[in-house]
Amino acid sequence: MQSESPSKDLKAHLGKSTERRSLEMNGSYICPVCRHGTLEAIVLMDAYSCHFCRHIFTADLLEQTVRVEDSSQPATWRWMGTQWQATNRVDVDLTIAVWLMGAVISILPPALIWLSSHTFPPLEDSGWSWFPTVWIALSFSIHFLMVAWLLVEHYQLPAYVALKVRLGNLFGMR
Repeated sequence: MQSESPSKDLKAHLGKSTERRSLEMNGSYICPVCRHGTLEAIVLMDAYSCHFCRHIFTADLLEQTVRVEDSSQPATWRWMGTQWQATNRVDVDLTIAVWLMGAVISILPPALIWLSSHTFPPLEDSGWSWFPTVWIALSFSIHFLMVAWLLVEHYQLPAYVALKVRLGNLFGMR
């Protein structure tokens, strides 16, 4: 007897079926961190591991939650039957502080360079008159990229985690 559709079997196998099911230790679920791998139970433990990003999760089957244990940022997700929902309470003060520091680190160095280049401008006939403008743009770009990297590391965006894992596998860092 043939199944209704091959895509339905594939979705059920990957844990992406549309039917609601509860969180159980013998099931496999899509990873809430990378959203590419599958969580499967670690033998003799109330824990899961993702085969793609290799994060370790502890499970609370009564609450239907998993918590990532091998990250500096503790994060918890609740299983809603078909998908994960983040349950972390965002610390508003910390989030505002992170964004404000990011803005200061991105804007202050180029602003100081701009102030010095306008206080002591280069001579118009000089061959180096273009240098302050390039220096300001380069300073802003580098500081902005550093802050963006720190924010992505802080929030652990799924696309970033997946890219980090793939690059690690590509260059043999795993």
